[in-house]
Amino acid sequence: MDTLAAAPSRNRIAVASFIGTAIEFYDFYIYGTAAALVFGKLFFPSYSATAGTLLSLATFAVGFIARPVGAILFGHFGDRLGRKRMLIASLLVTGLSTVAIGLVPSFATIGVAAPVLLAVLRFLQGIGLGGEWGGAVLLATEYAPPGKRGLYSAFPQLGPAVGFVLGNALFLVLNAAMSAEAFQAWGWRIPFLASAVLLAVGYYIRMRIAETPVFQAALEAKTQAKVPFFELWRRQPVVLVLATLSFILAFTLFYTITTFCLSYGTTALKLSRTTMLVEAIIAAAVMGVATLWFAVLSDRVGRRKVCIAAAVASALWAFPLFWLLQTRSPLLIGVAMVVGLVCFALLYGPMGAYFPELFRVRYRYSGAAFAYSAAGIIGGGISPLVATGLLARTGSTTAFSWYLVGVAVLCLVCLLFLGETKDRDFSDGLGARPLDG
Repeated sequence: MDTLAAAPSRNRIAVASFIGTAIEFYDFYIYGTAAALVFGKLFFPSYSATAGTLLSLATFAVGFIARPVGAILFGHFGDRLGRKRMLIASLLVTGLSTVAIGLVPSFATIGVAAPVLLAVLRFLQGIGLGGEWGGAVLLATEYAPPGKRGLYSAFPQLGPAVGFVLGNALFLVLNAAMSAEAFQAWGWRIPFLASAVLLAVGYYIRMRIAETPVFQAALEAKTQAKVPFFELWRRQPVVLVLATLSFILAFTLFYTITTFCLSYGTTALKLSRTTMLVEAIIAAAVMGVATLWFAVLSDRVGRRKVCIAAAVASALWAFPLFWLLQTRSPLLIGVAMVVGLVCFALLYGPMGAYFPELFRVRYRYSGAAFAYSAAGIIGGGISPLVATGLLARTGSTTAFSWYLVGVAVLCLVCLLFLGETKDRDFSDGLGARPLDG
């Protein structure tokens, strides 16, 4: 490696941590958009519209089931061999799977093999993303100067907003540029195939960074855990469970608004696809700014306080979110989605620093990645299914609003048991000392 790679500037670290998450979340989110808009008809044509949507969202959920597997796999080698190698590997796994999804024939062409291939590739997407987030936030926070871990962790945390806006903007342009028939026949494949270009860019950038100084010191001292995930469960099981349960709310909020609301708005409320995509893009853009703001705020007032505020705000917004959607007013729909994703940012912004700070260096990659990914099974994979199922059964969003309130209360309770971490020593791996198992 060249000199710059051996001692990268903070700007390069910020770009490297950001670019990968942006690309990988772009890959992950375009699947959710396609699942809500076209996959039901293309891959499950023999079912009713509601059943087809449920089945396509079920393949969407497969990615979340795979993410903890990826977190364990990449976390193991990330804690033993280093952050950089796993960040490159996770990028390749997710990117290549995404391009392959764009090449899968429809049910009409190859029959039942089509949804099977779709599910397998979605599983591989999830494997890759399961290793991405933990490695990216560690890359940022383990290079951060004291007192600025929240700020530095915000760079990879901006990836979801940018990835979502980029992916949905592309869907919006395609939707406007071609007929509904052309979009369903082949236009939806373009965002997936375009991921090949982003993959090449991300690979080039990540190859030019060095290992984090915190992990390099641990490597030189030969303090790596032999089996990081087992040691994690033996030493900090309480912290791991509380962290996982606390983050279910973030996934529930994000995918309720960006996946379920998109499907609900275009099917049940008969709103145009363009309207819903524009509203989602605007809300995600605001979310990105809010994520940065709340991450920096957590450096001043603490991670825990900001996250507790997010749980309270989310519970209060659970009913107004759907009331405003049901007005069918573009302005009020925009307010509903923007406020919902600001509630998400209030929790998500601090978590990029909070999760790594909770765990010891020896298994920090495994702990942060697994807590984040396991929370996604319920919050991201199951919640859209619950919302769609409750809507089909009751014809109302009231039951799901109560579900959101319950998830917010669960988050609040977990946060009350977790300690504050912003002033803890990050390099010696003391982690969450009050709750060590």
